[in-house]
Amino acid sequence: MKLLFLIGNAAVGKMTVGQELMKITDLRLFHNHMTIEPVIEIFGQYNSGAISRLRQVVFEEFAKTNNYGMIYTYMWAFDQQDDWDYIENVKSIFKPYNTEFYYVELVASEEVRLKRNVTENRLKNKASKRDIELSNLRLISDDKRFRLESLDGEIPFENYMKIDNTNLAPEIVAQMIKKQFFL
Repeated sequence: MKLLFLIGNAAVGKMTVGQELMKITDLRLFHNHMTIEPVIEIFGQYNSGAISRLRQVVFEEFAKTNNYGMIYTYMWAFDQQDDWDYIENVKSIFKPYNTEFYYVELVASEEVRLKRNVTENRLKNKASKRDIELSNLRLISDDKRFRLESLDGEIPFENYMKIDNTNLAPEIVAQMIKKQFFL
């Protein structure tokens, strides 16, 4: 099995690239809002405990399948040890199943990401982003509070690539990932 972590800042294009990559590989997409949105709908607010437990169940059950693999999108704060630990926890679920791990980091400027924050595809799949003013404020606030782009050489894992997708169509980025990792 293969597990591809598709990481990057808010509105960088993780879900959209993941959707394109799923079209051209046998990988299944599990974007982070697939657990966030239902929890907000049910609880009326963000509930990190419920979201974490739902993700855990999805990972555990998926790891047991004969599926080719999964694309998991994640906004990784590199200056937060908890986020490093979380990645290791997710990997620990899949390791008993001889999983190969891949890491793709997408980067783009805040200006570009603010434009992407209002795209039709994003708003269709992420109801919590439909309050554009609040969503933009959250994006800007996260940029100030956390370091959401890795430093050169910081990612110690094999099978890692960093892509500046500022001027690249999601289809092109997906093709680059597929070619790099022979997916």
